[in-house]
Amino acid sequence: PAVADGAGAMLRAARQQQGLHIAALAASIKVTPAKLEALEAGRYDELPDTTFARALAKTVCRVLKIDSEPVLAQMPGTPVSKLARVDGGLNTPFRERPGRVDPTLWVPWRHPVLWAVALLLVAAAAFVLVPTVSVIGRSSPLLDAASAPVMPPSGAAVLPLATDPVVAPPTAAAASTAATKATAAGDQPVAGGDPLTLRASQASWVQLVDGSGQTLMARLVPAGETVALMATPPLRLRIGNASGVELQFRGRPVDLKPLARDNIANLTLP
Repeated sequence: PAVADGAGAMLRAARQQQGLHIAALAASIKVTPAKLEALEAGRYDELPDTTFARALAKTVCRVLKIDSEPVLAQMPGTPVSKLARVDGGLNTPFRERPGRVDPTLWVPWRHPVLWAVALLLVAAAAFVLVPTVSVIGRSSPLLDAASAPVMPPSGAAVLPLATDPVVAPPTAAAASTAATKATAAGDQPVAGGDPLTLRASQASWVQLVDGSGQTLMARLVPAGETVALMATPPLRLRIGNASGVELQFRGRPVDLKPLARDNIANLTLP
């Protein structure tokens, strides 16, 4: 019919004007080329129904970026307000191509991302908080003389030096206890070959590896805690939140500011 030929001719002319092959247009809207050929030729009897034909014509107009009203006006059937109500005969991907997307469709995808971020944070926290070796405990404010020879974490549990154990007399044990208290308070480092003292004014993460490659410390040091230990150099340290840490090695302060990048200090003490 003449009316049908008018609508199909408009679609064909618009497609050819843009240099678009009918097969390429069919692939872009997920229909067979035969359906587009029937639409352009006005052979609506080869299409599922009039509703499908109007929906297909409107989709072609949208892809070709032409006004669909003149085309639909020359086609049989009553106009429809929304493509979603008449696209039952089209393939599912065809319904996914409208320009406007319901914002609520994005909501289910937000949760996996948030869960992934949360899992990464939990993994990082576990790596920070769980030490790979025995944890060097906080400096105790009171140490009894009986446990003084073996209590300090900077003693045999961490010392990499292979020395024969020596039983100290009570007076020597008391002196060792006093020295440990002074070190915990940050006054003097522990007496020995290579003492290391670390004082945290803010919560900071510290990793310490000695010259033999043993990880002596890998944990979060809370604000206000002082850690004193003996270790065999060269010592490799990685300190997070370096601005909140005061470090002394062999009784001398170590300036972390020039060594820190993004408030993380990586250094080697020979």
